[in-house]
Parts: sequence; C-alpha cells; structure tokens
Amino acid sequence: MQMRILASLIFLLLLSLSSVQAQSPTDAPAIKATALDYIEGWYEGNAERMEKALHPELAKRIVRTNQQGNSRLDQMSAMSLVQGTRGGFGKNTPKEKQQKDVTILDVFENAASVKVVATDWVDYLHMAKFGGRWVIVNVLWELKPRK
Repeated sequence: MQMRILASLIFLLLLSLSSVQAQSPTDAPAIKATALDYIEGWYEGNAERMEKALHPELAKRIVRTNQQGNSRLDQMSAMSLVQGTRGGFGKNTPKEKQQKDVTILDVFENAASVKVVATDWVDYLHMAKFGGRWVIVNVLWELKPRK
C-alpha cells in the first residue's frame, strides 16, 4: 500500500514538472505583462493597453444568480471592455486601493491560465500565444462580497 502511495506521489511530481518544462523561459514574464496590461490598463483608463492584452474575439463572462436562485450568464466582448476602459470606469478606484495580484496557475505550450485578484473582483484568464504574443481569449470572473 505504501509503495502505491509513493508511486502516485512520484507520478504527480513528474506530471507537475512536465507542465513547468513546457513553457519557455520568456513565457512567464510575457504572460504576467499581458495580465498587468489588462488590469493596470483598466485602472489607468488606458484603452490602448487594454486592447493590447485582449484577443479581438475575447469573451468575459460572469454567472449572476438572483434571490430566487435563477442563474444567467452575462458577457462582455473585447470591444465593450476596451470602451469601458476608455470611458475611465476603472479610474474610480483610488491608486492606494488598486489591487492587481497576478498568479500564473498553469502554462502548457501555447495556453495559460492566470488568476488576477483586483480590488472588487477576481478574474480567471485563459491566454493563448497568438501570433507570437500572449493575449487573453477568455475571462471568467466573480465579484468579491461587499463588506
């Protein structure tokens, strides 16, 4: 029994190492830079920076559930996100309260999953290396509970 557990642990270790080895040394900084272009662009009201981070066919989605327990899926496109950024909605967050924690969850070949913790929400980004650069293709997000 202990041998089986040890073999399972070794397998999981090798599996996790193989996903780390699949990325090039330049991927992690480029992935983080894309995530920062996204969240800092939002806070700055910098539409060019936001647009640079997004694939034109991006879908940003959130599940909203009403008090009766009925859920719906709300969606934003890349264009609506860029327009919202250009409108300066992110500038409403004071600089000292701007949270922009980026965690790369996984990278394999040309795909990456990234978590961004912002002031009022958490984003789970799916990125792709597209045309030689990392861009966000999907975002699933959730609002933080109000205090």
